[in-house]
Amino acid sequence: MTKARLLRLSVVLVSIFMILLIIVYWDNVGTAHFYLHTSFSRPRSPGAIPGITAGEDWEALPDVDEFLAKLLSSSLRQNNSTPRKTEQLLVQGSNKPVVSNLEENVRGYDWSTHKDRNSLDQEKLQVERQRTLREFCANSSFTFPTKERSFDDIPNYELNHLIVDDRHGIIYCYVPKVACTNWKRVMIVLSESLLDQGVPYRNPLDIPREHVHNTSTHLTFNKFWRRYGKFSRHLMKIKLKKYTKFLFVRDPFVRLISAFRSKFELENEEFYRRFAIPMLKLYSNHTNLPTSVSEAFGAGLKVSFSDFIQYLLDPRTEKMTPFNEHWRQVYRLCHPCQIDYDFIGKLETLDEDAAYLLQLLKVDRLLRFPPSYRNRTASSWEDNWFAKIPLAWRQQLYKLYEADFVLFGYPKPENLLKD
Repeated sequence: MTKARLLRLSVVLVSIFMILLIIVYWDNVGTAHFYLHTSFSRPRSPGAIPGITAGEDWEALPDVDEFLAKLLSSSLRQNNSTPRKTEQLLVQGSNKPVVSNLEENVRGYDWSTHKDRNSLDQEKLQVERQRTLREFCANSSFTFPTKERSFDDIPNYELNHLIVDDRHGIIYCYVPKVACTNWKRVMIVLSESLLDQGVPYRNPLDIPREHVHNTSTHLTFNKFWRRYGKFSRHLMKIKLKKYTKFLFVRDPFVRLISAFRSKFELENEEFYRRFAIPMLKLYSNHTNLPTSVSEAFGAGLKVSFSDFIQYLLDPRTEKMTPFNEHWRQVYRLCHPCQIDYDFIGKLETLDEDAAYLLQLLKVDRLLRFPPSYRNRTASSWEDNWFAKIPLAWRQQLYKLYEADFVLFGYPKPENLLKD
């Protein structure tokens, strides 16, 4: 009887092991081309990135998580022993990428290296940004929607902004209108998730915009369920614990101006039909509107900034559908009180922050972050843009985005909130 029981137990254990092995194998050879060459298996030196501690407690993980982590680590050790030919290819190429996309040519780039600027003390800056975020997340007197929920309480569809690069152990939460197009390009190059004539892209600016924002291009947390099933949350937690997590933020009001400019001042068919037509009907009393954006623009029918602000403040907006990602609050996109970010970048210091982050990630020899747009929306424009917006609306708008101001250390715009 004892031998029979041992045999049955062995069969069960082997079956479990094989199921987990299949999961790891699928991650290695899956169609998305995401390889597990990650920080999982390469030790970091203590203090390399503020907020990351070497040799974190694996004992704190549940049994299933620990078993999966060890299994993945074993696989990674084998993967890391193979030559990294693609990384050698990425080093090649000119220092100044060729801009082939028409839109990028029109916008213009600032190629200056900014070497003459006073260099920021990046390490202290990161410590301060993380301290501010953690203090307000822990402050019970400062409240906002979803603050108190745990990571397990976040639905999968709200994790669609967390892009994973398993090759280098990186998780990036993208925030639209905060250089996210170029950061997505960087993630594509690093993860080799997109090929050009059978070869991974080496230069971020070579990647067409339509591919950059194609959801099938990126491995995001909300896709884990389809790939891993009931193990998805376990793997998310392991990767959140071991990978380097970063995001970039921006002054919330300036981000709104930028979103308005790009989605309603330029001809955008999708945004015209989904958002502009309802806004023009509700807040400008227009009827019988053209069905195409070109016709509307030709007739001088455009959403005003005032219309846009009314739309954001209208209680009916959220009841009909959640805020579009281009004006959704960062705390709703990236869950900063549930995810312990290792690096917080800001658009206001993009060049310095990006260069420092690529060095910390040890990928600066593989690529260069694309340069800034010369015509980036400036914070000094706020007074002009909000001049015709009633004071009461401005105050309501601040309350709507207050959490983003406070969590990421942006000063309260007192000049816009008083007579």
